[in-house]
Amino acid sequence: MCLILFAWEAHTHYQLVVGANRDEFHARPAAAAAFWDDEPGLLAGRDLQAGGTWLGVTRSGRFAAITNYREPLAPEIRLEKSRGHLVRDFLVDNVSASRHAEQLVDRGSSYRGFNLLLGTPDVLAYVSNRGAGPAAVSEGIHGLSNHLLNTEWPKVHTGKNRLESLLEAEHVAPEALFELLTDRSLAPGDMPADIESGQLQEHLMNHYFIVSPQYGTRSSTVLLISRDGDVQFLERQFNPDGTELDTRRFEFNYKES
Repeated sequence: MCLILFAWEAHTHYQLVVGANRDEFHARPAAAAAFWDDEPGLLAGRDLQAGGTWLGVTRSGRFAAITNYREPLAPEIRLEKSRGHLVRDFLVDNVSASRHAEQLVDRGSSYRGFNLLLGTPDVLAYVSNRGAGPAAVSEGIHGLSNHLLNTEWPKVHTGKNRLESLLEAEHVAPEALFELLTDRSLAPGDMPADIESGQLQEHLMNHYFIVSPQYGTRSSTVLLISRDGDVQFLERQFNPDGTELDTRRFEFNYKES
């Protein structure tokens, strides 16, 4: 997944608002979002190659999402563990987000570079094996792509601003978030000066939605969690040519589970 725009404790009605795009090779098999047969309380898509996931939520209100940390010049090292299991492991655990993030510090070297969001109804944490230590996410609007949290890549910077505008409404419309995520225009802005030159690829840094025959935006996800515990989870899948394939919708209340 190459873009996560989210608001934590920044709206009177919603505790968490998430809009996310998963960018991946089209040949990599994946299952659409559903409650898993082997973990009935876990709602997420599933990577059928390695068994993990990129974003999910549980009936108890736990949330997790991951992006890869882009390192095009790093040596190719084969590691046994898939980063998608980091999301799954937290969602089926029962420890706090902060404690789970701390435990990952010692295990981070077992994975390629990652950025991980871990949430429970009372806290949202962020941890990366390419940054400083884990930290609680502050109240406000944030963006995460394939560098550290809130690195001001053009699509992160403009995406945060557009999300802020959407939050001015009393109720956030899922279709408004999908419109943002599927915008194919070039996001304006210059790259931060401290970004490595090997990372400068326009289609990764400046586009919300990527279309190409081999690699592109496979799905967009919208997650809304209200202060009353209502959860709306929508996943929209796309063909390699960028046309819409299917939209799945799920609703439940984690306080009633």
